[in-house]
Amino acid sequence: MGMFCYQCQETAGGKGCTKMGVCGKNDVVATLQDLLIYTVKGIAQIVVDGKIDVSSIKEVNKATANALFMTITNANFDEDMIEAEIRKMIAYRDELAKTVNIELCDAAKFKVNTREDMITKGTVVGVLSTTDEDIRSLRELIIYGIKGMAAYDKHAMNLGFEDDSINAFIYEAMAKTLDNSTSVDELVALTLKTGEVGVQTMALLDSANTSIYGNPEITKVNIGVRNNPAILVSGHDLKDLEMLLEQTKDSGVDVYTHGEMLPAHYYPLFKKYDNLVGNYGNAWWKQLTEFESFNGAILFTTNCIVPPKSEEVKNRIFTTGAAGFPGCRHIERLEDGTKDFSEVIALAKTLPAPTEIENGEIVGGFAHNQVLALADTVVENIKNGSIRKFVVMGGCDGRMKSRNYYEEFATNLPKDCIILTAGCAKYRYNKLNLGDINGIPRVLDAGQCNDSYSLAMIALKLKEAFGMEDINELPIAYNIAWYEQKAVIVLLALLYLGVKNIHLGPTLPGFLSPNVVNVLVENFGIAGITDVDSDMAKLIG
Repeated sequence: MGMFCYQCQETAGGKGCTKMGVCGKNDVVATLQDLLIYTVKGIAQIVVDGKIDVSSIKEVNKATANALFMTITNANFDEDMIEAEIRKMIAYRDELAKTVNIELCDAAKFKVNTREDMITKGTVVGVLSTTDEDIRSLRELIIYGIKGMAAYDKHAMNLGFEDDSINAFIYEAMAKTLDNSTSVDELVALTLKTGEVGVQTMALLDSANTSIYGNPEITKVNIGVRNNPAILVSGHDLKDLEMLLEQTKDSGVDVYTHGEMLPAHYYPLFKKYDNLVGNYGNAWWKQLTEFESFNGAILFTTNCIVPPKSEEVKNRIFTTGAAGFPGCRHIERLEDGTKDFSEVIALAKTLPAPTEIENGEIVGGFAHNQVLALADTVVENIKNGSIRKFVVMGGCDGRMKSRNYYEEFATNLPKDCIILTAGCAKYRYNKLNLGDINGIPRVLDAGQCNDSYSLAMIALKLKEAFGMEDINELPIAYNIAWYEQKAVIVLLALLYLGVKNIHLGPTLPGFLSPNVVNVLVENFGIAGITDVDSDMAKLIG
């Protein structure tokens, strides 16, 4: 059958996976994901052309965000779950279609019966169904940005925060990717609009997280282990972690964060849980060895799954939300919105305690509220020359050896420079002993990938403090790593905010056509990385 996917940084040859995804998904999963996206486009056409008020279809909004989330890299590898999601979305689509009197496009009315029907349909509606290279490139750039936006929107929804204008834009943008009359210039404008709504979505999630869990504060996080049975929580969803911590209180089971869950330790509310004992391991791609030594139960709340090599590890993995992997048990949300993690806890109690792989502490919690509390100190250190430059090194980590560049860059960064980071890219340097500048750590970790919003807010506040007209006049350079679609929406958000001369690596996205790359270079100064010495000279001087 074959497949075509080039949505992540590690796509085969930098051009596209055609037989099996580098991420591990097979051609059936890839094709079903293409059909799921096509189904969402059909719903979008009905909502937009039918002028449906999004505030009247709350259930569909949540399902749409979840469907988009399921197609993010490393989120869901389960053919059965994706097929069920397609059928659910088709049912929503057909019910919506009954309420409007418009001419329906194919995406809004196609029929399928069997999985074979889905695969047949999916093979003709995927990425390559757009034949013009530049139109295809811009459409996919927008869709991948929307996927990242939907992930953040879904997290906010899980905490009871919704913004109908965000949902309306998701439908508007997805419908536009079906419209063959939309020009290149209109798609470029829509790309920047996607960045604008991306900022809005990250602000919504920031408000949700801080309203419920408090503003992140400077925190030392234990990276050693205790001698108790344990559960390792990976992914990004703080609500799932909160429910698990409540259910494991006084159970004798410890809870550790992994990967992008590390920033949970920075929130005041989570500090009340004695059973949240530390962070185990590093970025997502190291899980193949780290899950073996952890010994206990593992819960994936979102993406970042690497297909496990052994049945023993797979039998200890649970998924929930948009995440899924064949053979792993999935925890569904109950009607009242809660989740029952008793099966995870029961398994953990039968398993050995984690094997220690490192010890000590790492420091984080430098989100915008905390850094702005130190604003006077930061500004004074800039003015007196103690701080020469901030370097934003947020984004994603990954498996490629070329990513050693980021550790080398951080290590060789002049001692009067400070790293601002968010996302799992920080694992390349957050355990290095880089010291401080007059008490300000040289690595300031704002949190998860969505907390790149904090980095933008810090920059805007510094711009205000120095009375500058242009954010690019600030002593801030951008050397960002990317891997998947949440990083795409972060990039588009920065472009919308006017940030220029971003270095993006370890490679530029394979889904950018040469002409689209030229637009980004000419208008925004986007550049790839080269070698540490050359890039250091360009970014730091």
